[in-house]
Amino acid sequence: MAKILIIDDERAIRSTLREILEYEDYEVEDVDNGTDGLELIEHNNYDLVLCDIKMNRMDGMEVLSEGLAIKPDLPFIMISGHGTVETAVEASKKGAFDFISKPPDLNRLLITVRNALDRGNLVSEAKVLKRKVSKVRAILGNSQPIQKIKETIERVAPTDARVLITGANGSGKELVARWLHEKSNRSSAPLIEVNCAAIPSELIESELFGHEKGSFTSAVKQRIGKFESAHGGTLFLDEIGDMSHSAQAKVLRALQESKITRVGGEREIEVDVRVVAATNKDLLKEIEAGNFRMDLYHRLSVILIHVPPLSERRDDIGLLTQNFIEEICNDYGMPPKKISEAAIDELKKLPWTGNIRELRNMVERLIILSDKIITDNDVRSFANPSAIGPSTNGGSAAPQTDFDQFANFQEYKDYAEREYIKFKLEKNNWNVSKTADDIDIQRSHLYSKIEKFGLKRGE
Repeated sequence: MAKILIIDDERAIRSTLREILEYEDYEVEDVDNGTDGLELIEHNNYDLVLCDIKMNRMDGMEVLSEGLAIKPDLPFIMISGHGTVETAVEASKKGAFDFISKPPDLNRLLITVRNALDRGNLVSEAKVLKRKVSKVRAILGNSQPIQKIKETIERVAPTDARVLITGANGSGKELVARWLHEKSNRSSAPLIEVNCAAIPSELIESELFGHEKGSFTSAVKQRIGKFESAHGGTLFLDEIGDMSHSAQAKVLRALQESKITRVGGEREIEVDVRVVAATNKDLLKEIEAGNFRMDLYHRLSVILIHVPPLSERRDDIGLLTQNFIEEICNDYGMPPKKISEAAIDELKKLPWTGNIRELRNMVERLIILSDKIITDNDVRSFANPSAIGPSTNGGSAAPQTDFDQFANFQEYKDYAEREYIKFKLEKNNWNVSKTADDIDIQRSHLYSKIEKFGLKRGE
């Protein structure tokens, strides 16, 4: 449910706007002056502001400027009984979404409000997506192995030396590759990633080198391969230990001669690419088993970087956890939760077979299922769902859940989130405001969750 603030010194206008908007199921607050309006904007999360231009104590244009200084993405709709083209243009220049004359036309008002709210949602979603796509996360940790990796990246990145990154799944090999590119002289050019394990062996050559039209049955048009796409930049070959023998031979030739030939083609194409490879396998054992070419291994492993599993850098768990809490809470639009030292100690005791990826998933689960402060009991109860069972503290048994019913983690997360919100609502006798404060999220966000999960009183 969207939350709207009305700032207008005319009681009749405020009452009319409130009645119209509340009938449309918006949550509405109103004040009669700009000073109080700015204070509310600073301390609350509104989705939209309707602001009069001609007011006592503070002019509406001033409210607009100061309000956007506080919340730059907050949409403002300016309203005035003395509207002119010049006023509308000035409001637009100052950042207003739209301008409406008094008395407002009902249909025009509702359409403008809906468009402004849609725009606000799009801006918020775009920022989250942009952060997810473009931001290269920092390599966090103060342990000796991580410090050594950081030092190696600083030395190696500015060169064109090929790098082979080894380590278990989820340990952060891809992040190391991204920083090698980010700190290199090729950072302005693309970083192209290829997951060799996810591409069928019969298609890997076409994926890497491209193909000519008609070179095989489904080749209906020419395709540019990853080597060509990465020209001038970096090519990251993830899980290279799973690459087929024929593709290995072609990659070796490309590394030796800096030339490739498309599948079904005859023309040699020069490529300027720095190759960074990664694997979770022991390539020396794969060479002995005849699964990997020794000459390719030596071409790739000019520099070797081993990323240790999380179980070998437990002192970094606290720092990683705090970072994940801030990141996930920010994505969910909620204030960062706190975590106790005892909870951190409990996290350090876990085996961490899934490494950093597993830690992030567990932190997300704890944020959803815990109250304002994540405690050691929360970690014991929620961090490892498969371990949930009878209480070891002499209390009542923890609820049993059939985890086979969930096809993936998202399904389990939705289930757990629904049950938690339902429990809190029932505990607070379905007082939405109290429940939102209890679980530390915005009331409008809680309304959205109630609607999403189809929760109803007396279920």
